[in-house]
Amino acid sequence: MIFDRKNLTNNQLIDLYAKLLRPRMIEEKMLILLRQGRIGKWFSGIGQEAIAIGSTMAMNNDEYILPMHRNLGVFTARDIPLARLMGQWQGKASGFTKGRDRSFHFGTQEHKIIGMISHLGPQLALADGIALADVLSKRNKATLVFTGEGATSEGDFHEALNIAAVWNLPVIFLVENNGYGLSTPVNEQYKARYLVDKAIGYGMEGRRIDGNNVLEVYHTIHELAAAMRQNPKPVLVECMTFRMRGHEEASGTKYVPQYLFDFWKEKDPLSNYEKYLLEEHILREEWLPKMRAEFTAQMEADIEKVFSEADIIPDTGLELADVYKPFTPPVATPAKNKTVKRYIDAISDALRESMRKHENLVIMGQDIAEYGGAFKITQGFVDEFGKERVRNTPICESGVVGAAMGLALNGYKAVMEMQFADFVTCGFNQVVNNLAKTYYRWEQAVDVVIRMPAGAGTGAGPFHSQSNEAWFTKTPGLKVVYPAFPDDAKGLLMAAIDDPNPVIYFEHKYLYRSNSGEVPEGEYYVEIGKANIVTEGDLATIVTYGLGVHWALEYAANNPNLTIEIIDLRSLQPWDKEAVEKSVFKTGRVLILHEDTLTNGFGAEIAAHIAEHCFKFLDAPIMRCASLDTAIPMNKALEDQFLAKARLAGTMDKLLAY
Repeated sequence: MIFDRKNLTNNQLIDLYAKLLRPRMIEEKMLILLRQGRIGKWFSGIGQEAIAIGSTMAMNNDEYILPMHRNLGVFTARDIPLARLMGQWQGKASGFTKGRDRSFHFGTQEHKIIGMISHLGPQLALADGIALADVLSKRNKATLVFTGEGATSEGDFHEALNIAAVWNLPVIFLVENNGYGLSTPVNEQYKARYLVDKAIGYGMEGRRIDGNNVLEVYHTIHELAAAMRQNPKPVLVECMTFRMRGHEEASGTKYVPQYLFDFWKEKDPLSNYEKYLLEEHILREEWLPKMRAEFTAQMEADIEKVFSEADIIPDTGLELADVYKPFTPPVATPAKNKTVKRYIDAISDALRESMRKHENLVIMGQDIAEYGGAFKITQGFVDEFGKERVRNTPICESGVVGAAMGLALNGYKAVMEMQFADFVTCGFNQVVNNLAKTYYRWEQAVDVVIRMPAGAGTGAGPFHSQSNEAWFTKTPGLKVVYPAFPDDAKGLLMAAIDDPNPVIYFEHKYLYRSNSGEVPEGEYYVEIGKANIVTEGDLATIVTYGLGVHWALEYAANNPNLTIEIIDLRSLQPWDKEAVEKSVFKTGRVLILHEDTLTNGFGAEIAAHIAEHCFKFLDAPIMRCASLDTAIPMNKALEDQFLAKARLAGTMDKLLAY
């Protein structure tokens, strides 16, 4: 192994050694504790420390790094106290996630580190968003994100690199190629000769380096980061290395041939660098025991301190309170002026007002710039706000949701237009596992709104017409809204954009140009979580939202002799339980109406709540009226039969006749 110090001083070389030694000693101690049964799990990075240390030391301290579970050196090189890390690993209150997540699944803004989730690939797109925020703010920074050779097989890898290349983002994508994805060798993982060759397909530079040579890693990353701070563009770096332990300790290493261990033992990053420093008389032999002893004493004290900490006492109230970032919604004075607008124009108005109010707001989506979006909601926005803030995206939903989250991590607000709500399946993991869980895990707000054009009535068939709100209402950490009228469409969208929590904003395509109403001018907000009593009555209650509100109103107009109370929920998570309960107390009969399919639709949750909390006030069974349990057909007659509206009158007759 050849080491080239270049312009590094002796003190810098020694500092690199100390930082390389530290994670190795911590890991060796963790393996002892594991054998003693004092810890339950460990993902070892022994043999790979040079990558984490060399790259971290090459970055500026105010630049983001997104490491993985084998990159302890990133955390120690950024001077995170071992006691804090140990608290995290042991699930103590002193950890970064208060016992809510494991190992390195956390972030810390103080140290500019954003940890991974177990799905590996999604963090790559977060780096795109973080870097985009720096570019938009004209901060000359680079972002470093780690992944393994196994995760390069995931679609998230492709999407993140493609976005970074198209947008010229200053991201270093660092692949730790240690030969195995758990037990799957590289020859079963990819066909390319080298992973770095994939850089060609994205139009970016690629480097392949010795990941066990700490100076080669340091100089390479230092050079690349310095260049991209001045000329933003991404780079793919493949670091060749090997892990000397199992994927995690329980998995063992029997699947690895012994000759590989023998070969890579000779390339150990710590012992080779130590030998180099001794031969160059930069380190003295007698210093080594003292360095180890000093660190051992501190390490033992930190570890035992954490073991002596009290275990977490579960508190249901605290757990529920930490699902969402606390937020006091803005209070806007009643608008003096109102204008009749279509539903679609009210949404556009909300976006425009929010873009003017929040200079750090970026909207993204397929074809939303000059073209104005598939439904022309952002038409003309580029002229006012520019293409930096109104961004066309490649067709890659997961990558764009991740980039939106990265923007939010680095001080921006993001609105993403999912061209059709159906397409969210391609970004589902980012939504339900990354956006939704981040605040609960480590108290980081994720200021992202995803617009979801949804619903049937236009003959668009199974892949452009779904009502998929129930996928998200059951996911803690997401807020879900679904306006039925233009004024609510504006007020809920502006409220969602102001809210620091992730909000899924459903907008019904059928209502875009078929529904109009008075909409307040200027800033206007509708509180998320508050229902609206559309009509009052005492005979029966219809609880609904979205297009269902208009079906209910049509039914009431056709039956003027029936005094039906219609509740428009407007928000589905959280939803207004108090308003529903009060209405049920008053009428004693309730019909829950929604466009989604019957089985496991959101109406089932409402029905369960009413049955549990309002049973003694009911004069009839709770009725649900929903769409058929099939995919949505394209043919007009079949679609009409599918939709809940076809069964509304019959279901209400049944309810009133009971």
